[in-house]
Amino acid sequence: MIEVNGLTKRYGDVLAVDDLSFTIRSGEVTGFLGPNGAGKSTTMRMILGLDAPTSGTAAVNGLAVAVQPAPLKAVGALLEAGAVLPSRSAYHHLLALAASNGLGRDRVEAVLDEVGLSSVARRAAGTYSLGMKQRLGIAAALLGDPPVLVLDEPLNGLDPEGIVWIRKLMRRMAAEGRAVMMSSHLMSEIELTVDHLVVIGRGRLIANTSMSAFIAEHSHQEVVVRSPQAADLAQRLARSGAAARLESEDRLVVTGIGPARIGALAAAGGIELHELTLRRTSLEEVFMELTHDSIEYSSDKDAA
Repeated sequence: MIEVNGLTKRYGDVLAVDDLSFTIRSGEVTGFLGPNGAGKSTTMRMILGLDAPTSGTAAVNGLAVAVQPAPLKAVGALLEAGAVLPSRSAYHHLLALAASNGLGRDRVEAVLDEVGLSSVARRAAGTYSLGMKQRLGIAAALLGDPPVLVLDEPLNGLDPEGIVWIRKLMRRMAAEGRAVMMSSHLMSEIELTVDHLVVIGRGRLIANTSMSAFIAEHSHQEVVVRSPQAADLAQRLARSGAAARLESEDRLVVTGIGPARIGALAAAGGIELHELTLRRTSLEEVFMELTHDSIEYSSDKDAA
């Protein structure tokens, strides 16, 4: 478990993190989201003891990481996958980390196998592709078999097979009772992977809730209907209390009523249907709406 209480970080006049409090629970994958400049990386660095907070505390299973007797056994972290000497092999990079925390060679070999790098473990890390370096960074995070994982953009550089692999890995880690904290800008993967969301903007907490509750609270549903008798159907739906917007001669967008009821009303009126699709606001759309005022860098000319 990770407990963050009143965490604040100032860099001169810049307030990077502003009184953040949240918990990353064991047995869950928690998505840590925010636009660029929101303070995500700074928060993760403070959790890991790499940056000192201006005020507030961050603890992993009740202790600050700085006082953990064997940090790799307490928390595994991926912040920068390229943080390895280019001339050093993956095997010797992990072996040095293992030795610093009292871990054996067998654990190095186990994590290399876990991330699929066993066959190239003796090659210099500088020859690795971005995806291979990402796998090496994940291997380092897993090295101490920790109960807590902090992963900053773990999907970077991975191909589709690698993305499915890391998704399954994080789900398995949570199923084993570990606390998994991950940041990512890939909203589609967040929606598929995480149980809980912590969303920040400009260093402040915006949301701290389950994925299902977040979607239920902030999204809306509509039904897309195509019919050669769309205008007639729109009138019938209006009489039943639904809101039907005619987008084209044969296409309606309906709210306030579900697909089954629409189908029943159409059948009762002898109206032919060519499409009946339930459409829900995506996590990406909800995220963009909630963080719109917290975006530090925007290419949207209309946002100025």
